[in-house]
Amino acid sequence: MKYRFADCVLDPRRHRLTRAQGDVHVEPQVFALLELLARCADRVVTRDQIVDHVWQGRIVSEATISARISAARAAVGDDGRRQAVIRTVNRVGLEMAVPVECLQDDGDGAVGQPPPAVQDIPEIRMASSADGSGIAWQVSGEGPVLLRAGHWLSHLELDWSSPVWRPLIHRLGQGRRLLQYDQRGTGLSERDCGALTLQGFVEDMAAVLDAAGVARAAIFAVSQSVPVALAFAARHPERVSALVLVSGFVQGSLLRDKARSESMTDTFLSLIQSGWGHPDSAFMTAFSSLFMPEGTPEQIDSFIEMQLQSATPQRAVELRQAIGMFDVSGELDKVRCPVLVGHGRRDAVQPFDQGQKLAQGLPDARFFAFDSPNHIAVPQDAGWQDMMSAVDRFLAAQSGDGTGNRVVRDQ
Repeated sequence: MKYRFADCVLDPRRHRLTRAQGDVHVEPQVFALLELLARCADRVVTRDQIVDHVWQGRIVSEATISARISAARAAVGDDGRRQAVIRTVNRVGLEMAVPVECLQDDGDGAVGQPPPAVQDIPEIRMASSADGSGIAWQVSGEGPVLLRAGHWLSHLELDWSSPVWRPLIHRLGQGRRLLQYDQRGTGLSERDCGALTLQGFVEDMAAVLDAAGVARAAIFAVSQSVPVALAFAARHPERVSALVLVSGFVQGSLLRDKARSESMTDTFLSLIQSGWGHPDSAFMTAFSSLFMPEGTPEQIDSFIEMQLQSATPQRAVELRQAIGMFDVSGELDKVRCPVLVGHGRRDAVQPFDQGQKLAQGLPDARFFAFDSPNHIAVPQDAGWQDMMSAVDRFLAAQSGDGTGNRVVRDQ
């Protein structure tokens, strides 16, 4: 995604700022500030948000912040007196004083669809989990209730403009009342949260359903939210009508093959710490080739943008360590609702046999194998389309009032 404003074009993927007279050199922190302002052009960006994004939450002096703001203004042909491009909102923060257009990054400069305006995004509310952690959630649409379980790398505002998550939200929300929430400690949920344990994630799910006034729902879960959804269904069977589990696992990577997994996990965690949110880092190369090998440049860019907005590098490391220890092998036979298990045959993050083991251990499960190398599903992938068609058929087979008392088996 590129951004055009005044006589400037900002290209985050290439770390390039161009004005009418040509390229403008800017240092990384100044570029990060400009990118944040362009992406949030429909609202004021607070000083705290600037520090979180540009300095990743580190303590910096007011003089340093002011120097970067002055440099950003100079780079776009503005200054503190005119404020024709970047406007100061006293005692609050900064905002763009000019319209910002979003451009497709396809090399031809075609203008793409802008992200939805803030007023078009469903209102965000806060639930209180059992340990007091604040969990951000929202609801959209009408029909049988479907809960999209919180997972790594989500953000209740940014998801609606993400080229990866927006198509999924649209598909899941067709004819349904869609509940969504940000995982504890990430996105718009409270950053200072309780322990990152399987039990804590299960309690967060219960808190969101309670806050929404939903007694029973179907649940859609992907990747590490799969064991959370399974544990919730095993411990609260009366609250779950059906489960859709995509690219999940029974045991986390740190438990499956301890010696090999520890080595791989240590390497991956080091990459996260050094490259989180940086497009040219070794982490992003590893991330895109493992998690989303068929992702477009725009989709990869959106994930880079999402990273620093969703979690700090340290929180990302903590989450990966916690997820690696998840184990629901003792919970599977307690799940009583119908389940659809979907898994890509070439998934390099969660092995295909983990999906097979899930389906084998669940009392009432259907297994759907689809051909895809992507762990993070992308809408241009034929396997994604096949999987979502299977999801629609499965959910439609449940009773129409959202209680899901019975599953209709294929003949």
